[in-house]
Amino acid sequence: MKAIVIYTSTTGFTKKYAEWIAADLGAELAEARDFSKAKGLRPEALPAYDVVIYGGSLHAIGIRGLAKFKPSLPALAGKKVIVFAVGAAPDRKGVPEEVLAANFSPEERSRIRLFYLRGGFDYAKLGLVDKFLMTLLKLKMKNRREDERSPDERGMLASYARPVDFTKRANIDELVAYAKAEI
Repeated sequence: MKAIVIYTSTTGFTKKYAEWIAADLGAELAEARDFSKAKGLRPEALPAYDVVIYGGSLHAIGIRGLAKFKPSLPALAGKKVIVFAVGAAPDRKGVPEEVLAANFSPEERSRIRLFYLRGGFDYAKLGLVDKFLMTLLKLKMKNRREDERSPDERGMLASYARPVDFTKRANIDELVAYAKAEI
């Protein structure tokens, strides 16, 4: 099996998962921003792989960098295409389906398999725009009464002061098994 893992990472959680997945599969690893520049690793080269995996962090339910990867999908007909989305929220029933529906058309959904992997949150590593947006979210949560905040909101507020990392290598087991399974 010839595989490649392409990823976009803002604060390092997606990169960590991409590295683990690539190691477990013996796959090539490419950061999306370098992918089109890397010698021999261009989007038009993707059909040479049996398994193509793209990973990006979630931002307001959108998968970061996915818009640059999606144009490659038509050329990957008959290939195993896997997308993993990394977010800070716990993996709850319905989350993968919601992310899938928000990011892919019905036709695209029939051709890919999506996995949600819990990452973390590190406010200090965010860029200026993301910091601004996350500060707005923080203010919105703080303006709610303490007893009206959800457990996720309370946890998120605490993580602004102290980074949280929920990554676990075991979280990729199902994705790796699926990638290794016969089509």
